[in-house]
Parts: sequence; C-alpha cells; structure tokens
Amino acid sequence: MDPFGDDTPVYVISVAAQLSGLHPQTLRTYDRMGLVCPGRTAGRGRRYSMRDIVMLREIQRLSQEEGVNLSGIKHILELQRDNVRLREELAKAHAALEELANELESTRSVAARLAQQRRRGDPGGTPGSDLVPIRQTSVVVWHERNRE
Repeated sequence: MDPFGDDTPVYVISVAAQLSGLHPQTLRTYDRMGLVCPGRTAGRGRRYSMRDIVMLREIQRLSQEEGVNLSGIKHILELQRDNVRLREELAKAHAALEELANELESTRSVAARLAQQRRRGDPGGTPGSDLVPIRQTSVVVWHERNRE
C-alpha cells in the first residue's frame, strides 16, 4: 500500500495549490525538479492525485519546519520510495521462503514415513515398490559399418 494515499490524478493545478497551501508556480517548479510528478491530460495539463497533495504538504513541512533544502528533500523522497519498494520485495521474499519451507517440511514428512515403513519391513503394500538407489550408468550405441 502506498503511504501517500490515492493515486488517481483528478485535481487541476489551482485546486492542488489550494489544497497543499502552495503557489501554482511552486507546484510547477517541484514538477520540473521531479519532486512531485503529477499525471497529465491529453493536452499535457497537470492533474494531481491526493497522494501528490500529501507529498506536496510533506515537502513544505520538510522545507519550512526542518530547514531541508529542495535537493535534500528530493533525496529524502527517493530514499522513502526505495524503502517502500525494498520492503515490498522483502515481503515477497519472505512469502516465497515460507512456501519453500512448507514444501521442505512436507517432503521431510513423506521421507520420514517411507523410512519408518522400511524399518518395519513394509515396502508400502506392493512387492517391489521399495525405493532402491541406482548408480549413474551410461549407454553406448554401436553401429555396424557396411563392409563390402
């Protein structure tokens, strides 16, 4: 889930400026710098989402309250995006690892049952169904030559 909220670009620049408490020219500057990248209409007009509005407010807070310059803010926002992306990747990796661990446990359980059956002399119910290790072998194909 995106920490900034809804990504639907619906607000024109004047509404976005009013909602964020910033001047429209400031929004254009932030767009040029890549701090906030609003959606675009077919005519190239900017459309801001609620996520963009929240991000604009955060940029303003970092700038005014924390004294961070715009270059630093850009770096902070990039790190936040990377953090979200990496957390998502980590969650996927954890899920895959858990799935593999469950598969391994299931395989170990089957192997343990087979080993227990072998110890009891029960090959599983049918003669010849016991597991037998096989050595690796090779096959040589012999072709007879025509001798005339």
